[in-house]
Amino acid sequence: MGLLMWSLPLTLIAPKKNSENLLDEESFKKNLLETMEEKKKILMVVSFDDFRDEEYFIPKEIFEQAGFEVETTSLQKGIAKGILGGEAVIDLIVEDVQVIKYEAVVFCGGSGMAEKLDNEVFQNLAKDFNKENKLITAICVAPALLAKAGILKDKEATVWSSALNKDYIEILKEKGTTYKDESVVISGQVVTANGPEAAKKFGETIIRLLKN
Repeated sequence: MGLLMWSLPLTLIAPKKNSENLLDEESFKKNLLETMEEKKKILMVVSFDDFRDEEYFIPKEIFEQAGFEVETTSLQKGIAKGILGGEAVIDLIVEDVQVIKYEAVVFCGGSGMAEKLDNEVFQNLAKDFNKENKLITAICVAPALLAKAGILKDKEATVWSSALNKDYIEILKEKGTTYKDESVVISGQVVTANGPEAAKKFGETIIRLLKN
């Protein structure tokens, strides 16, 4: 009997793997590889004081739910403060940003950013992303910073304004931008939005462009 069993083909006595088991193994390997792969990153830029909370937290949540890792930068490290009391941990200062690591940059607005529109460090960051042909985005007053950096020349864009304040629209026009009175505007590799009410649509638009 022992000799008989030894002479049988191995396929007759070894346990068979059915197709379901094979599929399970392939699925496991695929999930393992996806877990091991580094998440794609989006860089968010805030003023260290008085950034607009909704324009940071709402898109950030959308980005993370879509599977992106979000890093936040400003002109100094520490805890950035929002106008409404929100806090953002600054992962790195602007000078330490390596543009190649990110899929997109997001400039958030607020009264703090309104005071930084001429800041060369912020403007140079936008220029660096532009050189690498990365997605460049800005909300509220921040599109005016992009305009001053030369990013919006010959493009369409929107920006925050009110019945009593059209200054940021004028900045866009002075820098060769076609102003559009819309909540979110896409023009090439640039996305602009006009304020906190557009934060959700802004974040969703960025994800849609990055996923295509």
